[in-house]
Formats: sequence, C-alpha cells, structure tokens
Amino acid sequence: MGTRRIKWVLSLLLLALLPEAFAGVLDNRIDPVCDLPDGLVREIQGYQKTVNDIVSRIVDGEFAGKTWQSLSELVDTFGARLAGSEQLEKAIDYVIDGMKRDGLENVHTENASVPHWVRGYESAQLVAPFKKNLPLLGLGTTVGTPRGGIIADVIAVESFKEFEAFTPDQVKGKIVVFVPPWQGYGKTVAYRSHGASVAAKKGAAATLIRSITPFSIGSPHTGVQDYEDGVRKIPTACITVEDAEMILRKYRRGETLTIHLEMEDRNLEPFISRNSIAELVGTTYTNTSVVVVSGHLDSWDVGVGAMDDGGGALISWKALTYLKAMGLRPRRTIRAILWTGEELGLWGGQAYREAHQANEKEEFNFFFESDIGTFEPEGLDFSGNKEAECIFREIVKLMTPLNATQFETPTDGGPDISHWTSRGFPGASLINKNEKYFWFHHSAGDSMAVEDPRHLDKCAALWAAAAYVVADLSVPMPKDVRDV
Repeated sequence: MGTRRIKWVLSLLLLALLPEAFAGVLDNRIDPVCDLPDGLVREIQGYQKTVNDIVSRIVDGEFAGKTWQSLSELVDTFGARLAGSEQLEKAIDYVIDGMKRDGLENVHTENASVPHWVRGYESAQLVAPFKKNLPLLGLGTTVGTPRGGIIADVIAVESFKEFEAFTPDQVKGKIVVFVPPWQGYGKTVAYRSHGASVAAKKGAAATLIRSITPFSIGSPHTGVQDYEDGVRKIPTACITVEDAEMILRKYRRGETLTIHLEMEDRNLEPFISRNSIAELVGTTYTNTSVVVVSGHLDSWDVGVGAMDDGGGALISWKALTYLKAMGLRPRRTIRAILWTGEELGLWGGQAYREAHQANEKEEFNFFFESDIGTFEPEGLDFSGNKEAECIFREIVKLMTPLNATQFETPTDGGPDISHWTSRGFPGASLINKNEKYFWFHHSAGDSMAVEDPRHLDKCAALWAAAAYVVADLSVPMPKDVRDV
C-alpha cells in the first residue's frame, strides 16, 4: 500500500475513532481543495499569539463575565423589545449611550421602517367535548377576531398534503389546526409562515399552529407569519405542542371539537425604528473594506430576548469594546451593527442594504452575524467563493484556544446579512452547542437563565478574534458579487 494510500486510510480511522466534537476540526484541517500561497498561510498563522491573548483576556482576564453582566442589565432594564415598541426604542438609546461610554467611534443610528404590530387580549378555549383553556400566542402580523371572538368546529391535520383532501365546503367557517411533527426548524416553520393563507383559500375562519419547537413544557412559541397577497387574512396563533397533539388525536377518533378563539391583535402604520452602529476605525481603510459584526436588538414580546438575540447583539458590540481596550486596531474598520426589526421580517437589514447599496462592493469586505444562540462556541460557518473559503478556513484554525475550530458551509445563523451573503459577499455565523435553542425560541423561556457567563465570554472572544484577523489581513476577502 502506497504512502498516500496509508495516510488516507489513517485519516478515515481517525475520523471514526475520535469524538464527534472534533470532526469539524479534522475536516477543516485536511481540506484537499485549498491551495493558498505559502506566504498568506504563514501570515494568518502569525496571528496565533494575538488570538491567544484576545481569548485569554476575554475569557479569563479583566473582561471575564462582563458580556453576561451587560446583557443582563439590558434585558433587566427593558425586557422584551418588539419592533415598534417604546421598550425597543429606549433600548436603542441605551445601547448608543453605552457604545459612546465605551469609547467606540462613529456611534450613530440609521433609520429603518418596520411593521408595527401590537398584541392585544388573546384567549382560546376548547368548549366541546369538554372545557379546557388553550394557552396561545398570536403570530406576528396576524389580524384579530371580530369582537366576541369566533366559536367554530375544528379540522385538525398533520400536514398541508393531508389538508389538500378537504373541500372548501368542509373547511368553510372552521378553525383549522395544523399539527406538523418537528422536522427541523427550516422545514416545520412553513406551517407557521403559510398556514393561515393555505387554510383561508378554502374558507377557514382561523388557524391554530402547533408551536415550532422540538420540546415543550406547555409553553406556546410565537413567530412571524406571512399572509399571501390577494388571500383573505384570518386570525392565526400558535398553541402548545401538548394541546395541538391532543386535538389531533381526538379529531382522528372522530370526535367533534369546538373552540372559542378571541384575539385583539392589531396592525398599525409602519414605524420608524433604528439600526444601532459603532466602529473601531481601521488604521488604513476607514470607510472601505469594512468588516461587519452584528446581531439583532429587537425581540419578541414574550420572554426578554436574552438568547434571541440579545447575546448576538452584545457580543458584536462588546467585541469592539474589548479590542479597543486591548489596543488592537486592525487595518480595516470593524463596524458593529445591532439590527432592528429582524423578527418581523429582516427590516433593519433591508433598510441598511438599500441605504448603502450604491458603493457596497467597495464599502464591505466581510459580514458576521450571530443569531442562532450564544451557547458554548464550536466554530464558524461560512458563505462565499472558494478562495475566500480557503482563507477563512485558515482563520478558523486559529481558534484552538477555544476548541472552536469547526468549519461548515454555508452560513446558518445570519438572516440579516443574507441581504449580502445571498449575492456573493463573504460572511460567517456562529456555530455553537445550541441543541436546545428551539426549546426556548420565541417563548417565555427566552431569559437570562438560558445564558451561561463563560460560554458568552467564549463567544465574544471568538467574535473579536475572528473579526480582528479578517480586518487586519494584508489582503481583502475575495468576493464574486452578483447584482440582483
């Protein structure tokens, strides 16, 4: 057996024998496609000492615990921060003041028009065959019921395909309950997004959706829904996994179920909110080749948005604060953006793209966004062309002090930056041990109890170190931007 063959077999054996947690590290280190110039590889490797220092000072040094403390002060002061609310706007003012106190540069806001949806009184009760209160949360942008509510019989189905078998005469005036099994967020969320319009096309009076979560202890999970143009708007809300599955079981046994649904949710005129922005200005490139680090500041109106996405917003803000305090100023500007209006449809990102579109190819070098939890970090995922991917793979290898060298593609947790990454700009998001993220997502469980101080420190260290290296490299990140 040749030497190359032996090495190949040994690599496969190592992948099989080492713990799964290290698979991403190995995959990153043995990537056979990349062929970067030796000088660039050595340049990137030369940042190891700087990365080690950043990690040491944020995780074990003078900044340890400060990110968690700042996040707790934010959510304890303002609570939930729904787009269009007074709480969000006051939180934006608070963040801007804090960025200035931290000595960051070019601190300002930029306007973004966001939907202004207000949750009112909400109640659902099973009235037949027995009485039972059904905890619920109206879905974002839903309309309300008529005064006094709706009392209607139920149709319960597991899927859109199953619903296709019902005729408009069977559906008319009914409350349709969709009870999809959890098949991952990306697939299951279609029922929350489109269930109301699918049912309305056949004359349904309202829809109730099984909460989009793999686990429940009797808590409903909200989220935005999307009415289809030209289709009658009907009230829609999420109910708990337990109640949805009970309703489906009883319906399939042939029982007649009746629900009284009352919702006073309202859609008001659009509201002018603001993205919150601060910079660590580069030594060579100030307003070109900018590296963006970001998370969204708005949240749903249940829980306090500590996990979604207070953690992502705070590590983006504090990454700049810590780098400045360490005296680390890269060649390129690092710009922190705390997006507004993400939960109701990525409105802050859209407004920012439109405002900066004229010179975006020159202005932006790289985008980071954290919006999939700030649990213990494992690495970074990436979107971009192959050359940029190879450079970023080398950068991720520097994160060994955090045991966070896993690399994946494409990005998974960067919704706002998808305004750029979907068109060829390079970008990355955080890979972290977020297996329980959707247990708390968009529910009353999104609280500081979910956030671990040390894990948050590690996320902040990873964010600061990766952003610094990208911003300080002698070469910009290659990109193939498509005009759309």
